[in-house]
Amino acid sequence: MEIEKKYLVRELPEDLSRFPSRKLTQSYISRSPVIRLRKIETETSEGTAESYVLTVKGDGLSVREEYEMPLRKEQYESLRKKEEGRVLIKRRYLIPLTDDQGIRRTAELDIFEGDFEGLRLVEVEFPSEEEMAAFKAPDWFGEDVSDSAAYHNSTLSGIDR
Repeated sequence: MEIEKKYLVRELPEDLSRFPSRKLTQSYISRSPVIRLRKIETETSEGTAESYVLTVKGDGLSVREEYEMPLRKEQYESLRKKEEGRVLIKRRYLIPLTDDQGIRRTAELDIFEGDFEGLRLVEVEFPSEEEMAAFKAPDWFGEDVSDSAAYHNSTLSGIDR
């Protein structure tokens, strides 16, 4: 189950380079259900490590079923032949958050490249809907777009089916 809030970003945190990040390249095979292909590139001391994931998401905006399955590179490349719409490229920063009650979470800040250069979204995942409802966003977060399908990556990709 995926339980998350999504926001536009009002202001970037200072010195983003201090946070771990990775480059995500994602495409879509279907929008209903959402079937996503993702390549994850992470810088390591030995170079760039790549991993691949197939994700299936159910209906919903802030709360929905989500299943992920790791892929081998060959599987990923084969499935890419079925992708439709725009390929999304973004850098994801993992930023630790601690609320006023000491609860720790991770903000996933996405800074888009290519067709969506300049778009910045941040997501926070929760273990329950109650914790999601009680969340107070930090000042650098902007407008809450959790209930807007316009900011789902599958919508941004432009895939129709």
